[in-house]
Amino acid sequence: MAAELAGRVALVTGVGAVGQIGHAVAIALGTAGARLVLADRSAERLDERVHEFAVARLAAVAAPGDLSDPRVARAAVGVAEARFGGLDIVVNVAGGLTSYGPFVDTDPDALDREVAINLRTVYCVSQAAIPSLRQRGGGVIVNFASIAVLHPQPNLAAYTAAKGGVAALTRSLARELREDKIRVNALAPEAVRTTANVQSMGAESRFVELADVVQTVQWLVSDAGIALTGQILSVTAKPA
Repeated sequence: MAAELAGRVALVTGVGAVGQIGHAVAIALGTAGARLVLADRSAERLDERVHEFAVARLAAVAAPGDLSDPRVARAAVGVAEARFGGLDIVVNVAGGLTSYGPFVDTDPDALDREVAINLRTVYCVSQAAIPSLRQRGGGVIVNFASIAVLHPQPNLAAYTAAKGGVAALTRSLARELREDKIRVNALAPEAVRTTANVQSMGAESRFVELADVVQTVQWLVSDAGIALTGQILSVTAKPA
């Protein structure tokens, strides 16, 4: 896929931590020729990533802050416009699981937290990015839902509700933005072999390989995925 994304600008969220999905996706898109805006809560970690990418000769700039704040989301898009002239690709990776346990014991505040980091970030970033994508004559948004949306599991009610919102928003935006030539899809992966998941779940757990997730994102943002929009793609672990 070398240089397949040359001339395109990609905003990738949740990039701060090495060995996580956002970091791996950003490396892959940069290697394919995209110029990158890296977004994360931690300014310190983003500075480290920008330095890392510069050493690898990948064009990247930082956009730190809490993306559940629409002002921060608009600022991230503004970085893309100011530094690279526009925006073509958005990959909304930022999110995470913060609550686990029986539904009847789950404080409603847990739902607010899950919605803020998993759904509101996608909402704010996508809303901020759409005018810029329209100015380019189209583009791609890739969101991250969860396998829990397609195959619900116990003890994950708040997380599943938030990720279900991501799936619904993905389908809604795909219909709304079709005439703008903006494709919107989402991945719904099983647990991915990231550094954090291996530490918390154990190396012998069943995982989707990080490379398989990255490859799916690459396909969706490339011209090969041009006919696909409004889809929630399940990404599952390979048979043992």
